[in-house]
Amino acid sequence: MEPSQQVGRALLVLGAFIALCGAFLYFGAKLPFRLGRLPGDIVRRSGNTTFYFPIVTSLLLSAVLTAVLWLISRFRH
Repeated sequence: MEPSQQVGRALLVLGAFIALCGAFLYFGAKLPFRLGRLPGDIVRRSGNTTFYFPIVTSLLLSAVLTAVLWLISRFRH
C-alpha cells in the first residue's frame, strides 16, 4: 500500500472515531446510563468538599477500548 493510501486510511479511521465520539456526547443525555454516574462510582461529599472517583466508568471504558483495539489489531494482519 502506498504511503498516501495509508495516510488516507488513517484519516478515515480517525474521522470515524471522532464522529462516533461526537454522536455519543450529543446523544449521551438520552442513553439509559450515564458515564461517570454508574453504580459503583465513588462520590463522597462533606461540607464544601466533594471527592469523586469514577472507578466503574474507568473499568468499563478500559474494557471497551481494549476490545476495540484488539479487534483493530486482529483485522490488520
